[in-house]
Amino acid sequence: MASGIPSGDNAAFEAFLALSKAVGSDILKTQGAGGNTSFKRDGVMWVKASGMWLAHAGERDIMVPVEVAPLVEALKAGDPRAEKATDFVFADLNASGLRPSIETSFHAALPQAVVAHYHCVNAIALSVLENREAVIAERMARLPDLTWAAIPYRRPGTPLAREIDRVAASRPDVLVLFNHGVIVTGETVEEVRERIARVTAALTVEERPATAADPMELQVLADGSGFHPAKDAGSHKTALSPISVAIATRGSLYPDHVIFLGTEIGVLADGQTAEAYAANRRSRNLQVPKMLLAPGKGVLLANELTEGGRVMARCLAEVVSRVPEGAAVAYLDPAQEHELTHWEAEQYRQALDRKASRQA
Repeated sequence: MASGIPSGDNAAFEAFLALSKAVGSDILKTQGAGGNTSFKRDGVMWVKASGMWLAHAGERDIMVPVEVAPLVEALKAGDPRAEKATDFVFADLNASGLRPSIETSFHAALPQAVVAHYHCVNAIALSVLENREAVIAERMARLPDLTWAAIPYRRPGTPLAREIDRVAASRPDVLVLFNHGVIVTGETVEEVRERIARVTAALTVEERPATAADPMELQVLADGSGFHPAKDAGSHKTALSPISVAIATRGSLYPDHVIFLGTEIGVLADGQTAEAYAANRRSRNLQVPKMLLAPGKGVLLANELTEGGRVMARCLAEVVSRVPEGAAVAYLDPAQEHELTHWEAEQYRQALDRKASRQA
């Protein structure tokens, strides 16, 4: 139990932690340190800390208390302190010295008591389509009692928070973030839990069939290199359909794709080993991607890839296998990739991920 929660709200806060854990434990909703949740009471907002996993809610101290009103004021005023939100933390209630999620400012801007933001693979698969607004509107029409808003892609942090602040006063129940994920809001934990289930059903996309991976051949291709076959069976789906291979290798789809897997995914020629591929790249002074696809066989991951990176490989597989064949896709552009890879907040999150992987 977090200190500072009014005694009458203990049960509600425990339910909030249980909801956070449930969202974080579903690979189709959240992967690794992605996603964040918040709980507001009496001007204080408990929000997931940067680099922490929602799946660990209730088991570890992962929530940070921040003061809502001055943070919202800072966001509206263009105060740079709203980006990290560290100046708005109640230090005496933050025993573990955690740093708030980079998305804390948009949680504060939304007036609802409970907010859940997560990287739903179905929502992402729809939100990367060129005609996404029309497609998503058709699906959300199945939930006429819920209000929703489409949010154009902006870098996470204050750029995204400002876009969300523009619609916050209308109190949307659901926000679909292009090339990013979804936000579900409500006044109670149970209301948000029920809405998440309904939104998930409305946005669910049929997964593209794929052939089976070839573990033995993948091991042959990986021998003597700094790569290994992905241990998670679902992660291989990216390489097991020509359509999925094409979608995954034409560009970056969403922020965590860039942050954890890089801006390029390699593709092995037929019979080419990972070592031969890497040597060819180095000979041309090119960086070796962290993820290699062996079409029709499966996925190889760099040995240096962290646990967070490995779950992002699975996320990518789930997303690309849901993007419809032949659909026009809106990828992140080079400038958007650059602002992600050169952003201190994400470098901090990656450092936490590397530390956690070493400890594991």
